[in-house]
Order: sequence, then C-alpha cells, then structure tokens
Amino acid sequence: MHYDPKNPLIVQGDRTVLLEVDNPRYAEARDALAPFAELEKSPEHIHTYRLTPLSLWNAAAAGITADEMIATLEEYSKFPLPSNLPTDIAEIVSRFGRVRLERHGEALRLVCEDRPILEELARQPKIREYLKERLDNVSFVVDAAHRGVIKQALIAVGYPAEDLAGYTDGAPFPLALRTVTRAGLPFHVRDYQRDAADIFYAGGDVRGGSGVVVLPCGAGKTIVGIVAMALMQRSTLVLTTSITAVKQWHRELLDKTDIDDTQIGEYTGESKDIKPVTLATYQIVTHRPSKKEEFPHFKLFEQRDWGLVIYDEVHLLPAPVFRVTAQIQARRRLGLTATLVREDGREEDVFSLIGPKKYDVPWRELESRGWIAEADCTEIRVSLPEPLRMAYAVAEWRNKFRIASENPNKEAIVARLIERYPDSRLLIIGQYLKQLRQLHKRFGIPLITGQTPNSEREQLYQQFREGTIRQLILSKVGNFALDLPDANVLIQISGTFGSRQEEAQRLGRILRPKANGEVAHFYTLVTRDTRELDFAHHRQLFLTEQGYSYTIVDGAELLADSPSASTATA
Repeated sequence: MHYDPKNPLIVQGDRTVLLEVDNPRYAEARDALAPFAELEKSPEHIHTYRLTPLSLWNAAAAGITADEMIATLEEYSKFPLPSNLPTDIAEIVSRFGRVRLERHGEALRLVCEDRPILEELARQPKIREYLKERLDNVSFVVDAAHRGVIKQALIAVGYPAEDLAGYTDGAPFPLALRTVTRAGLPFHVRDYQRDAADIFYAGGDVRGGSGVVVLPCGAGKTIVGIVAMALMQRSTLVLTTSITAVKQWHRELLDKTDIDDTQIGEYTGESKDIKPVTLATYQIVTHRPSKKEEFPHFKLFEQRDWGLVIYDEVHLLPAPVFRVTAQIQARRRLGLTATLVREDGREEDVFSLIGPKKYDVPWRELESRGWIAEADCTEIRVSLPEPLRMAYAVAEWRNKFRIASENPNKEAIVARLIERYPDSRLLIIGQYLKQLRQLHKRFGIPLITGQTPNSEREQLYQQFREGTIRQLILSKVGNFALDLPDANVLIQISGTFGSRQEEAQRLGRILRPKANGEVAHFYTLVTRDTRELDFAHHRQLFLTEQGYSYTIVDGAELLADSPSASTATA
C-alpha cells in the first residue's frame, strides 16, 4: 500500500485519529471518517477522532464492514497504519452479533456459537443472574421479561447482542399517506426519508424494527416517523420533548395522512387522551409526586397494544424512560435524532434498548441537494465591561459561567445584528430570563419562555410563520421541535454549558430550506477570556461533526463596522 505524506490523517495505535484541517483532502476525509469514528476535539488546525467500540458497533449495525473501515483509514493516512490497528478494529467489530437473542417459545434463547466466550459470559455476575437453564453447548434460556436488562449487561462487558427475538405486532391501525396535503400542497416523501423508514422496518423482518435514524434538524425526521407508521399500519405511541412538539406532530399527522383527528390522542400535562395514535411528552411520562414513589404514567406503555413506539429527539430521552423501555423490548422502537451524543454519556443504553444506528446522512449532503439551507456560522467574541472583569475574577467557579453569559456588552451586538437584518425572520435564543427580559424591554420583540401559556405561544409561533411578526426572543423552550421554517437568522446570546445537543437544536431552527435559496445565518455571542469560551469550543464539536466551518469576529470591530474576521474551522 502506497502512503502519501500529503494525506490528511495520522492514525495512532491507541485508536485516535488526527485530521489536518488545512489539508486539501480534509472535507472528503472527514466525511469518510464520520460514520465510524467519534469526534473528540476540534480546535483550529488538528481535529481528534477516536475509534470507540460503540462508534465501530454502530457502523457495523449500519452495514459498514471492518475491512471498509480499515480501507478508509489507509486511503487517507500519511503513514502506514499501526500494525495492531487492523486486528484491533476487526476484533471489536466482530463482537457485534457474536451473541444473539432469539425466540424460544414464550421465553428467549441467548446464543453464542463461540463456546469459550459463552462460558466466560455465563460466569459474569451481571449476566449469570439472567440466565436460566442451559439448552445445549451454545445457548441458555432467558426470561422474556429480562430482554432489555440482559442486553444492557452484555454491552457493558463488551459483547453487544444482536436481538433477533422478534416483536409483538400490536393492534392494527390502517393509515395512508396523502399525495396532496390537507393544506392543498403536493406531498412527496423525499428519497432519504423513505430509505430511512424502509431500512428501519426491513419489511417486517426481525433484523428491523428497532434502531435510531440520525438526520439533521430541518430534514424532516417527523416524516420518517410517519412513513414508518404507514409501513407498519399499527397503533403508535410517540414520545417527544414538549407540548409544542406534540402539537407539531399532531399538525403533521393530520396534514400528511388520512388519520382522523378523533384517532389522535394527546397525553400531556394538559390532557390524558389515549387513542390509536397517542402523542406524549417525556415530562409527563417521567412525572411522579415524589422521589420515593413510582412513576404513575409508565402505565401508558401498557394501556394499548402499541405496534410502534417512536422516541423523538432520542438523545434527550430522560434516564427513567430507559427503565420502562427495558420492559417493552417486544415492541418495535424507532429513535429519531440529529446527534447520537448524549450529555449524560448513556449512548450504550440507546444502542441496547432503542437499537443501533440504522440510517445516517451528513448535513452537508442534504445542504448540497437543497433539502436544508446552507448555513453561515459566526462566533462573535465580546469583552466584559471593566467593573465585571473583577466581579468575574473573584466569583465562585459555578457563578462564572452565568456572569459571562449575561455580559451586558452583548446587547449592543444584538442591536447591530438586528440593524443588519431588518427584513429577515430573526430568532434570539438564550438561557437566562433576566437577560432575555432586558432584550424584550429594549427592542420590543415578543418573548416566549416556559411561563408563556401554550395558547399564547402557539399564537406567536403562528404569527411568525405568517410573517405578521418577524422577530422572536426564545428561552430554552426554543431548543426543541419548533417548526419555524422561515427563520433565517439566529442569534444565540447564551447557552447551556457547551451542549452539542443544544447546538444541534438551535442550528436546526434555521436550516429549513428557504424558498429563495438564501443562506441562513447563525451567530453565537461568547464572552472572551471566560469559561463561556471553553464551553463554546465544546459546542463547536457539533458544527465540525456536521461539516460546518465558522468565522470568529471581534465584537468591538463589528460595532465599529470594520469587521476584520479571522476564519477558523469548527
């Protein structure tokens, strides 16, 4: 194999991969690497990826072979691969599916044809407790009720099980997709949306029916869920992040299918209707009167014979829902998300209990095809006022982030950006209500927070969609499942500790394709020389994962209208 020192990758024996940003082959190498490597750091010039067991297993579940992964590394590497690495990758990838769960009458059968490995697993205390009688040299009986927890135990010891035990069909519920929406517009399912649903369902085979579809915000994940429902024709439970998201699913189902309004139930803090299609919030499902009590709304999972459970924004799935998901492994489960990264590190639970990644498409690919808007990302660095610099210096560690986030100098930057985009549909999103109320007071822009009644919220969103108002200020309620397709400028004035999830949601607010093909603008305001800058680096990992570069601008220069910008890559 001929290696070229002009290539962009340095592959190391500890399974880290360094990628040169300024290399002419950077973009193609990044896109080739992303399906099986996890991005860890993304400063200006060298990005660090890691080949983790989970990233390799997700790739294997999506059909990428160990040989294909090794060939990709060889193609872009400057130097020969470390001698241990091909063997290492092949061994880790081979662990996926080495252990299988199959149906065995009313129970399950755990099968591993490699007898020494089966003996080793059978002696692991956390696995041993779920194994019942031995059937033969290569299999044990497992209680069907333990299907979820044994999968969690197996992945914890490095052997993710392939679950081939099948599913209960669930109650029939016929529905059809419309070709013309209720609103009178033509409706075509995009090719990648249909592919994602088809790969998930796998024609009803046991190899389909559980897994995660990763698509950018704005790419129509809701439509993927609706197409999966149409393929299955079964009663469906949809879990999502907020009442706003419930309303959006409700609107889309009525608009794009022949389902009657009387067949859709909403199970939220406001109402508790259970119908053949039920839309619920994570918040209500995980609500309980006190920490000592059980979760009363978990019964929702058993109150109908669901054929499909859809987990919207699966990266935000609250920890208690994993527990109930472990108990409903016989039902088909579809996760929808823009990023597999979870801030709590429970990606293995998503893999075990919802299912592995089944479909992924890069943001830039959809952007190039016109399905999502091109985005221009800018970080504006703002200085603290002199009196606050001392307050920041002596503040307790936990208060520093808030002082930096609420930097009053950011207000002048917001004013300049509002001035720059007078005719755009502009969103300002932030974390701290005091800061947002000050912006509301100064600019007279409507403000939506968690305290805003749902009826008023929906009315303001509708006015924004119609163009009767062109600017909105949103608290964290703006992060999730907001359908504001014409928003084309987003100003992020403060955020949550550098969350990649949040960056995904916020960027997604402005990525709906624009009728005139215009570029969307995403501005993040960051206080220099503070903790906020550290967290901004973490958030930029997300932009890099999706292939976006960003520009760094000095706030003082922006205000002086001489924007001398230094360009970096996220």
